[in-house]
Amino acid sequence: MIIQPKVRGFICTNAHPQGCAINVAEQIQVIRISGPIEPGCKNALVIGSSTGYGLASRISAAFGSGAATLGVFFEKPPTETKTGSAGYYNSAAFHQQARAEGLYAESINGDAFSDEIKAQVIEKIKAEMGKIDLVVYSLASPRRTDPQTGTTFNSTLKPIGNPVTNKSLDTSRGLVTEVSLEPASDEEIANTIKVMGGEDWELWIEALSEAGVLTEDCKTVAYTYIGKKITWPIYGHATIGKAKEDLDRAGQALNEKMSATGGEARVCVLKGLVTQASSAIPVMPLYISLLYKVMKEAGSHEGCIEQINRLFRDAIYAENPQLDEQQRWRVDDWELAPEIQEKVEQLWEVVNSDNLLEISDYQGYQKEFLKLFGFGISGVDYDADISPLVEL
Repeated sequence: MIIQPKVRGFICTNAHPQGCAINVAEQIQVIRISGPIEPGCKNALVIGSSTGYGLASRISAAFGSGAATLGVFFEKPPTETKTGSAGYYNSAAFHQQARAEGLYAESINGDAFSDEIKAQVIEKIKAEMGKIDLVVYSLASPRRTDPQTGTTFNSTLKPIGNPVTNKSLDTSRGLVTEVSLEPASDEEIANTIKVMGGEDWELWIEALSEAGVLTEDCKTVAYTYIGKKITWPIYGHATIGKAKEDLDRAGQALNEKMSATGGEARVCVLKGLVTQASSAIPVMPLYISLLYKVMKEAGSHEGCIEQINRLFRDAIYAENPQLDEQQRWRVDDWELAPEIQEKVEQLWEVVNSDNLLEISDYQGYQKEFLKLFGFGISGVDYDADISPLVEL
């Protein structure tokens, strides 16, 4: 079939296998150029390994440390008439390149929130890997079914306390608009914490620990975002922010347990980037478009792979990494630099549909969004008739 992007709002409903493969190869090259990550990991489990920061983490572990990696994700495989999801193609490309290097690379496709998938992962680790010394938790999902009760919870993107009206970006039409959101109810806050908080991370580490498949000095990291003044009303000080507070709680509780044997659990704060998750959050696409413009001009812009590369080298495997007051690793420092935020805030005040292309990196945002799905990548013939079928 001829595979062209099908974009509906903030979602692309298809993906290009060749484009995704090149995207993965480009990220691998970033790690290769940076050299070995020392001391690095030997056996890594990446929960949520198929896109964004999770994929970058798997690439960093494998091609930076030469680690065996086991990935967990929930992705759609292709059929003869429909493409697979981008995460499926990313994972297939990763498998191919890692195995070509003689690296162990296996994945389990299913609901990572379920007890069934946790059991499958543990069984595979015992049979094929030995013990895990790095667990990366990088799940992003709008809903979660509690494995103990069977109840499904849905997260909500809403402010807390008062309604919020702010600028937003209609990415499909390139228009600066306004979005108004009513405050969340107590139930909506609780449900969002249930989906996006730290409970499932704790359940994973508990299950892995009880099964005896973690090394005594195992490290585990979960990812979060905080942002600053512009994004706080809809992110940091909203329902997602409450969930991220619970993630901090979980990180501190896990670290207390794991540090007793020489292990470590940390939350890492990352910068705002174009991802499938961030595209769905009001305010974020416009903020990111402005942020990219400012950071690129300042020479401090990083993509997913550059962020995780710095995290692995300067925090996870550094001798004395810096921690913030919440005992988190931070690689969002370049985004939150006062001069960067001041410039973004100035642009936020004046940006509109007429000057969007001039004062923001909207075009860069669009390019990065399509790249997530394997489109707009140099070297790919998008008019070619190809099969969507790819072996995982």
